[in-house]
Amino acid sequence: MDEALLRALTPTVIGILVRRGADFAAAEDAVQDALVEAVRVWPEDPPRDPQGWLVTAAWRKFLDAVRADASRRHREARVEGEPAPRPGEAADDTLQLYFLCAHPSLTPAPAVALTLRAVGGLTTRQIARAYLVPEATMAQRISRAKRTVSDVRFDQPGDVATVLRVLYLVFNEGYSGDVDLAGEAIRLTRELAARIDHEEVAGLLALMLLHHARRAARTGPDGRLVPLAEQDRGRWDTRLIAEGVDVLQAALARDRLGEFQAQAAIAALHADARTVEETDWVQIVEWYDELVRLTDSPVARLNRAVAVGEADGPRAGLAALAGLDPDLPRHTAVAAYLHERDGDPVTAARLYAEAARSAHSLPERDHLTRQAARLNAGLRH
Repeated sequence: MDEALLRALTPTVIGILVRRGADFAAAEDAVQDALVEAVRVWPEDPPRDPQGWLVTAAWRKFLDAVRADASRRHREARVEGEPAPRPGEAADDTLQLYFLCAHPSLTPAPAVALTLRAVGGLTTRQIARAYLVPEATMAQRISRAKRTVSDVRFDQPGDVATVLRVLYLVFNEGYSGDVDLAGEAIRLTRELAARIDHEEVAGLLALMLLHHARRAARTGPDGRLVPLAEQDRGRWDTRLIAEGVDVLQAALARDRLGEFQAQAAIAALHADARTVEETDWVQIVEWYDELVRLTDSPVARLNRAVAVGEADGPRAGLAALAGLDPDLPRHTAVAAYLHERDGDPVTAARLYAEAARSAHSLPERDHLTRQAARLNAGLRH
């Protein structure tokens, strides 16, 4: 196997797929899948025309991905946003595919990545962003996972924790607005909760419902991002909030706390506040303490710094932020917000502009740019 040849051909094949109509990210993912196939097939049956073989294989992979995406979108259209429980409805095999991709031969991290790519419909770039790793690192991780399971029988489903992690990341990607997957993630989590009596399954379902309840208020009529503190709480879905709280309380009563229950408890405290001023930030900090204890997640620590800034003042929030990696997503935006609340508009404006340049979505970039412009306009007057 000539790996140097594969590396040399990759940009050319991606370019050919783009000229045929694939967008760059989809072409890149299709070529990556074709390279994995080449590593498996070529040692036994080397092609006469390596570039032609890769183009054909990658184009087929691209068409398969398009068809899979169309099928997924059709399912999402049927549920029309947030799907209500429908007892007795025949389940499709999507949830079973999640369990099969979470194969025991894989450790949790590559199993989640593979499932997100193969079943969840996320791109390598989106998965890498969720894991806070470079895209190339995630591409290698997914390729290794595919090679690991290429010759195994899928008769041993994976564990619940891995499937929950996948569903959580799929929902987050959908909730961000980049990919419309939130409704599908809720549907699958409902189905899982109906099959398995597990407190963390319930915790994840409660978390999804509580976040989804706020979805209509997250953007304005012009499509602009509306921060939580500025949202019209009259637009929150009280039915979903009530359901999410009920599910969460039943899970917490089992006294086996997990990370999804802790996150749902934080979301419930936000949902319980009739106004932003009534938010119980002290209790939210306590729940973030529990979440950090359970996960040691840098993202949880970042969100905790925001909560500390609200509960104990911006100086305390900045102190909590100081020990975190400045390359964390949203770190700069959080620093900007805390500096603004601390009465330092010059630093805040600079940080908002810096955060806008590295934002992952257009609505987020637009929001941060407007924040910087607002502060700069105030400084000029």
